[in-house]
Amino acid sequence: MKAERPLKVVFFKTDSGNEPVREWLKELSKDDCKVIGTDILTVQYAWPIGKPLVDNLADGIWEVRSRLDNRIARTLLAMVNQEIVLLHGFIKKQQKTPADELELAKKRKKQYLQNL
Repeated sequence: MKAERPLKVVFFKTDSGNEPVREWLKELSKDDCKVIGTDILTVQYAWPIGKPLVDNLADGIWEVRSRLDNRIARTLLAMVNQEIVLLHGFIKKQQKTPADELELAKKRKKQYLQNL
């Protein structure tokens, strides 16, 4: 069965009801949010998509690679039942995705799947 386009995007919610990616986006400038939003929209319409926009990190965690004016943002997501689940977002400060950022996304994915 082919997925409907665009794919639905959902924000991961913590047990207390917080949406970490939404909160992270609110801290960024409007221009930065627009770039990240456009990249996520591209993923919604073009999934599956690969580099340079999207890369597979591990264990079903994918990163959307957004180029901002003077820095790089990463939005970590998982595909669950033909939905894009936004798990974690951060500004990248080094070449390799930090292990703690990836571990947090894995933990949130596991929590999301348990709550289905």
